[in-house]
Amino acid sequence: MSKRASAKYKLDRRLGENIWGRPKSPVNRREYGPGQHGQRRKGKLSDFGLQLRAKQKLRGHYGDVSEKQFRKVYDEANRRRGDTSENLIGLLESRLDAIVYRAKFVPTIFAARQFINHGHVNVNGRRTNIGSYRCKPGDVIEVREKSKQLVLVLESVQLAERDVPDYIEVDHNKMVATFNRIPGLSDVPYAVQMEPNLVVEYYSR
Repeated sequence: MSKRASAKYKLDRRLGENIWGRPKSPVNRREYGPGQHGQRRKGKLSDFGLQLRAKQKLRGHYGDVSEKQFRKVYDEANRRRGDTSENLIGLLESRLDAIVYRAKFVPTIFAARQFINHGHVNVNGRRTNIGSYRCKPGDVIEVREKSKQLVLVLESVQLAERDVPDYIEVDHNKMVATFNRIPGLSDVPYAVQMEPNLVVEYYSR
């Protein structure tokens, strides 16, 4: 399990972008970085800097996945046939925590991981408590019966700040989602522009 020890919205401040599109992001108030010299840190980034930033942004969006785990996902994407950057996005979006988040069962990707760890989710009728579990097209993800009335879940379903993407079919009355297909970059509703091609360049140096 990847755990953030520091406040999650520091990611937004450090990158200078509201990577989850949330109204409470500090970037909405202060677009400069944190710290004493935050307002002066506006130098032009090198190619390496741009690649590193793209990797941090993508890693951060999925709940600040550990570097070791993220590298394993990249290696898997690189081994597969086809476009490595598209494969990378497809593998990240196939994670159980990403699907629970996209289905709006919880308000944040961090809440999705905790929700799964605490045993509130079934995949194809079996309890699964690993956020990085890789789902396959056709898998049915369901909030367990005794968890369907949790305030966190009921409030999240009502959130207007984001929509469920079309590669996930959701019935919010039954709290059931079906992962229809593995998406490409253009299918994923990122709040900011993601550049997986730069992530590929970073790892293939």
